Amino acid sequence: MIEVNLIPDVKREYLRAQRMRNSVVSLSILVSIVAGVIVALLIGYVGTQTAREWLANNDIKSEYDKLSNVKDANQIITIQHQLSQISAMHNNKMMNSRIFSVLEAVNPPAPNDIKMSTISLDPNETRLTIEGSATNSFEATDKLKKMILNTKITYTDSNNQSQSTKLASDVTVSDTSYGEDASGAKVLRFKLTFVYPEELLSNNSKNVRIEAPTGSTDVTDSRLHVPDSLFTPRSSDKEKS
Repeated sequence: MIEVNLIPDVKREYLRAQRMRNSVVSLSILVSIVAGVIVALLIGYVGTQTAREWLANNDIKSEYDKLSNVKDANQIITIQHQLSQISAMHNNKMMNSRIFSVLEAVNPPAPNDIKMSTISLDPNETRLTIEGSATNSFEATDKLKKMILNTKITYTDSNNQSQSTKLASDVTVSDTSYGEDASGAKVLRFKLTFVYPEELLSNNSKNVRIEAPTGSTDVTDSRLHVPDSLFTPRSSDKEKS
């Protein structure tokens, strides 16, 4: 059997090129459609974002205009800010009233008890300064110093753990001189200074107790009071005969 190829080679190459051209054109059209869809989506996204930004700016301007028309707006905002800080201020406040219980606890018993005329508290340096007088002279001031050095503070911290620390590790007595009290009796005037632990006056310290050599004192706020016998007017200079 004899087969005769009636299509010349040139014709076959032409048909192959034509099929390839059709494929390329079809692929180009498909790519153009996909690119057009992507461009359309991007335009839509950008347009949406622009519209949302425009609406947001309008809302901000509108609300700002409303706020600007409110009388005393600055004061209201300031008050609201202060109210938001109340909890933090409460936690950070100092319980200065505990100092009176400390002073009562460390005051030696008679005849070495002392009378206090001025109490100075420096919370930044956690320093307490006592100006007072003692009838029993230097023996009384030495007893007071030893009482402070041998006093401890027990408390419950913010983690509900029981803690203990010394009231002071060093006590300084200065400015000693003799004078007369209100009754005319000879007394030794002095200034006593020591640094106390921050936990003593911290509002985060609960169930605080003063453990002095002479006994324990509960510093629960509801039980605090200022003993009248602890304070006295400043003594006067003793007149020289």
